[in-house]
Amino acid sequence: MSLPEELKKVVRGEVDDSPEAREAASRDTSLYRVVPEVVVRPLDTPDVQAVVRYATEAKKKGTAISIVVRSAGTDMSGGPLGSSIILDMTRHFTRIIGVGDGYAVVEPGVYFRDFDKETKKKNLELPSYTASREICTVGGMVANNSGGEKNLKFGKTARYVEELDVVGSDGQVHTFKNLEGDALAAKLKEPGFEGDLYRGVSEILQKHKAVIAEHAPSVGKNSSGYALWAIGDGVTKLNLARLMVGAQGTLGIHTRIRFKLVQPKPYAAMTVVFLKDLTQLASVIQRTLIREPDSFESYDDNTFTLATKYFPELALQMKLGLIKLGISFLPEVWMLLTGGIPKLVLMAEFRADTQEAALQKATQLAAEISAEHPAMKVRVAPSEAAARKYWVIRRESFNLLRKKVRGKRTAPFIDDFVVPPTKLPEFLPRLETILGKYDLMHTIAGHVGDGNFHIIPLMDPNRPDGREIIEKMGKEVYDLVLEYHGSISGEHNDGYVRTPYVEQMFGSEMYALFNQIKKLFDPLNIFNPGKKVGSTYAESATHLDLGN
Repeated sequence: MSLPEELKKVVRGEVDDSPEAREAASRDTSLYRVVPEVVVRPLDTPDVQAVVRYATEAKKKGTAISIVVRSAGTDMSGGPLGSSIILDMTRHFTRIIGVGDGYAVVEPGVYFRDFDKETKKKNLELPSYTASREICTVGGMVANNSGGEKNLKFGKTARYVEELDVVGSDGQVHTFKNLEGDALAAKLKEPGFEGDLYRGVSEILQKHKAVIAEHAPSVGKNSSGYALWAIGDGVTKLNLARLMVGAQGTLGIHTRIRFKLVQPKPYAAMTVVFLKDLTQLASVIQRTLIREPDSFESYDDNTFTLATKYFPELALQMKLGLIKLGISFLPEVWMLLTGGIPKLVLMAEFRADTQEAALQKATQLAAEISAEHPAMKVRVAPSEAAARKYWVIRRESFNLLRKKVRGKRTAPFIDDFVVPPTKLPEFLPRLETILGKYDLMHTIAGHVGDGNFHIIPLMDPNRPDGREIIEKMGKEVYDLVLEYHGSISGEHNDGYVRTPYVEQMFGSEMYALFNQIKKLFDPLNIFNPGKKVGSTYAESATHLDLGN
């Protein structure tokens, strides 16, 4: 009997092995393609448990089987791809269970855009939203520990996950949250699978404290590896929910999330810096970070040029007519005519309880930068509406590349590294030297305040040396990032694209601990195998979909 036929016996939701469903689940927004055997749309948590129990028994009998959870498919790393069972959470796990005083309880298949509308009704928000906030789900944000334009002030998704319901490899539901003191002591004595997890993680943390401290990321933003450095000491505190966030579905399947929410400041103003000389970047960064902006973002000259090329699409995104949008950009057009295209556009947004307070902060920063660099072009967008045109360019750069440049496709394989912001003036020219060796158009956009950049090359899918370029350029870029003690992933996670570099980033001792964690939670290697640990570049490359 086939796998779909077997699953139909134990699942009440849809079991779909049609060519259309399998093809739709074979891609995300990465360079990879893996066609699964079947797509399962679980009706509820008991359905998820049934699939896990079935897979466990099948694996014990020697069947090659795995479970990969998928939501919106916006991942850029190949994270939600697998060759066996895909669990699609967007059909039935779509309830916003409740929004309370400073918190919300939700299922993982809820789209962030819908979640945001509900929380905003109570003047609350989850501030870790990404540039893909209109098309991603909250479950994907948890799986990847996503961050976005507000990370500088508010941090990533992990900061806001208070509690997770997780179906473990034993087929049971476990509620993970931060435990301290007597509650943790009691849990460490508890018999059974869950107690074993707490004891096992506690032992790893205590026994390898020095290794974890030595090899923890030194930059402020990271989604790579398992966050052993952020979950407590295993004696006075242990937070397995935090371990699950960013684990990319490799340790269990979360079915319910409790988020802490924040109250956003209602008014905004922005300082916009048009930087032509990267040698001035360090002083601008330092001057800006002292002022503690809510967001500090950037995009490069290629992004700026692309935006001007596809002006009508930007007008559509902003729901403005071409004439009105053109008028709003007249100062920038004059700047381009008189001074040329800037190397980087820097956007520092300040939010406050009044428009006057927000504008004062933005104006003060602009004055300080202009005083230090009199020839530098600096503008102030005095309101959120005035700043929107810059945000649209920053947020839509990837979509413009993906949808509008014909004959080529986006190739996100060096798309999410982090280096110390103070090192950017030294780092970026060396990066440009590497990129210049390969004949690829690319854009650079990112969270300059965190040193987190997204580089998206464009590649002809029929280019015969495509695989060679991905391997060679990827290695050169990640070698450079790690030379500066950075992270290979700030928010997009490891997936197929970066798992081969995880050991290089963390070292063999820390990587061995990651393997211990994986084996503790998933001894049969059923949950999303080959991600985070357990795959080489050669293995991941077999899933590349380059059309040649």
